[in-house]
Amino acid sequence: MDGFYSALDFKEGRAVFRPKAEEVQLAIQTVGICGTDIHFWKHGEAGGDVPDAPVVLGHESSGVVTALGEGVTHLQIGDRVAIEPNVPCHTCQDCKEGRYNLCKKLRYFAVPPYQGALCRRLNHSAHFCYKIPDHVSFEEAALLEPLSVAIHG
Repeated sequence: MDGFYSALDFKEGRAVFRPKAEEVQLAIQTVGICGTDIHFWKHGEAGGDVPDAPVVLGHESSGVVTALGEGVTHLQIGDRVAIEPNVPCHTCQDCKEGRYNLCKKLRYFAVPPYQGALCRRLNHSAHFCYKIPDHVSFEEAALLEPLSVAIHG
């Protein structure tokens, strides 16, 4: 999918570039459909967020590493990963202290303006891609994000 344009309007075709430093390129294998995605699809908004440009939906995802950006050492091409959809600034005090979930500039997959994972390929911070063992399916790995939300409360 290229992106969500408005209620009930999706289109195909999106360019994916080489990953930047500390990023990986991923071939997406599974994407869960969340209530947020359904709200965007049916109503053109979710939680007060209204896209002003096309946005790719989907934030519960898993995939395979297909390319490495400079400086990525903990992942290899072919690794199967669960994808954390947070995109923090990495520069604020909370981020520097490892509390990126409190980052005031935190962005999130599929919430405008950040693109989601309901596509064939995407680039994402390698720091937010976690290797999964062979006995864990891509479907199970995609459910790690909603599981973590449920556990956190």
